[in-house]
Amino acid sequence: MTDRYRESPDLWAELCYEKATGDDGYDYDRNAVRRAQVLWSLQYDRRPQDLPLLRWLARQEAVCRREAPFQGLTDQITLAGALVAEHRQVEDVWLQWEIKRANFDTWCGYDGEHLLAAGVRATLDFVRESGHPDRDEVLEYLAGRSDISEEGVTEWAERQRLTFPDDPADEDPLTLIERAQFAGDRPRARELLDQWAAGRTRDRDTLSTLRYELTELGAFAEAAAAQRDSLAFAESAWDRASAWHTLAELERQADHHDAAWAALSECRRALADVSGWTEVGLGRMYVEELLRLAVAADGDLAARAFTEADRQARDVPRLPLVVWQSAAEAAAKVGDQPRAEHYARLRDEERRRIDHELSD
Repeated sequence: MTDRYRESPDLWAELCYEKATGDDGYDYDRNAVRRAQVLWSLQYDRRPQDLPLLRWLARQEAVCRREAPFQGLTDQITLAGALVAEHRQVEDVWLQWEIKRANFDTWCGYDGEHLLAAGVRATLDFVRESGHPDRDEVLEYLAGRSDISEEGVTEWAERQRLTFPDDPADEDPLTLIERAQFAGDRPRARELLDQWAAGRTRDRDTLSTLRYELTELGAFAEAAAAQRDSLAFAESAWDRASAWHTLAELERQADHHDAAWAALSECRRALADVSGWTEVGLGRMYVEELLRLAVAADGDLAARAFTEADRQARDVPRLPLVVWQSAAEAAAKVGDQPRAEHYARLRDEERRRIDHELSD
């Protein structure tokens, strides 16, 4: 596939950022996966003549990060920037700046060394002599990065080669799992995850990774099993409450509603030992999960979950819009019309408050 784009720049339009809206109502980049697959291929088959294509891909990643509803600093944009930087062309400082300022996450997390890959002195001289519209902003940023030296840039470039090796056999297995997930190849991601987990000690880090990756794969029952094992590593009351909350969420997603209720009961017991728990996010998350369970479960369990959530909600301030929405839905589910109307009013009031703030 990559050779097509190497040979025909006219085809690069297939790799551009293209806004689309998914079934969930969120915007996404229709060509993100195809572009990522080309980037991965270029990583493992590096050629000097690929720089124009790499620049195109990097610029599209910058647009994608700028337009993405959840912003973020992705593997794709970091890889694109690293591959461009490897060519050490001073004029790429402008492209690297475009990536750096794409969003809040790239501003904070995208290495400043990308801008200086051609050399600190050479880049500074080039920018000072330029009439580029971003000249002053780049100079101001670089003036605040006096910690970056010529030697430091060289060492950074060496670390980048280790982070993005040119042989797939040297790649971090978890990176390959994430890439398979991103490409929508769940069977391959699961195969790689099983290979990674085989024979590993089920310590805190392993269990945490398993829980996360299995959740991403939609294997909620297995993710719940990993989370249950990880309870042994929860030491403080806060850690126990958080761990039980996560387990409850996974059990609910696995349709194990009785197990989810039992986990929430343990979460509440742990919260009793957390000072001021009603004032923190974990307390609000506990109430929200009770409501989600009330919506998902049936019969007596749904009623019990709603009754407990309704009782706890009276003591937990500043509940967000999503909780009021779930509360109205749960009350209607269990047939409590007065509480359904009560929560619907709170939901609508919160929505109006948010709309008012956004309009100011």
